[in-house]
Amino acid sequence: MAVRVSFPVESRQGSGTVSVEYERMGDGEPLLLLHGIGHHWQAWQPVLEILAAEREVIAVDLPGFGASPALPDGFAYDLPTVVPVLGALCEALDLDRPHVAGNSLGGLLALELGHRKLVRSVTALSPAGFWTEGERRYAFGALLAMRRGARSMPLPMIRRLSRSSAGRAALTSTIYARPGRRSPEAVVAETLALRGATGFGRTLAAGRGVRFARDVTGLPVTVAWGTRDRLLLPRQGVRAKRAVPAARLVRLPGCGHVPMNDDPALVARVLLDGSR
Repeated sequence: MAVRVSFPVESRQGSGTVSVEYERMGDGEPLLLLHGIGHHWQAWQPVLEILAAEREVIAVDLPGFGASPALPDGFAYDLPTVVPVLGALCEALDLDRPHVAGNSLGGLLALELGHRKLVRSVTALSPAGFWTEGERRYAFGALLAMRRGARSMPLPMIRRLSRSSAGRAALTSTIYARPGRRSPEAVVAETLALRGATGFGRTLAAGRGVRFARDVTGLPVTVAWGTRDRLLLPRQGVRAKRAVPAARLVRLPGCGHVPMNDDPALVARVLLDGSR
């Protein structure tokens, strides 16, 4: 059962209290899991049990996504604000430099946490921030189209579409290479999470000028990219390797932008190897 923690934070915009919903399970060294924009912690469900056999897994809803409330009024959704919030979350959960893995937006946040030496290893799955301007516009346009679709469809239509493989593909093929493998219940839940994400617009706006061009040194870094990623194209992995030369670059054959559902065994192995 997911629980909620609240903790004080200081930022350039002032002080406030942030609340975060999270799921915690398993034993071993702690592994913090960060989802992508518009998603929720349940994106990691296909790999949670595998990971929990060797790690204490903490999967969080980022502020303004899933069941986590928005950041306090006036707080920005940029890296200089959100990364310290995640650092304060680790303190509130008594996590001393956990391993971290992130997907998309979560991958970008994971790399920034690594750059600031707040974690002991980084695994980034299709991380944001290695795009050209044209690729960024394309990705943001696709995300906005998904958001508009989620907000325009009544719940009965979402439920009806989720019952068939073709319907699940219509709802999620932008992020999954194998959308038919996602359960109807999960597709409904993540479509509603995208529709209700209070931090979506401000996170997207904050990302317009983002390019990750800083090295991450002194800790293990893995960057993994699905070969069928339709949102952040696989060639961006080469740029990530140039930016972080010591990183291990891994191909995820047959996987899309959110690879945990496309090949849970492969992704779990990459996450466990990356956090050793």
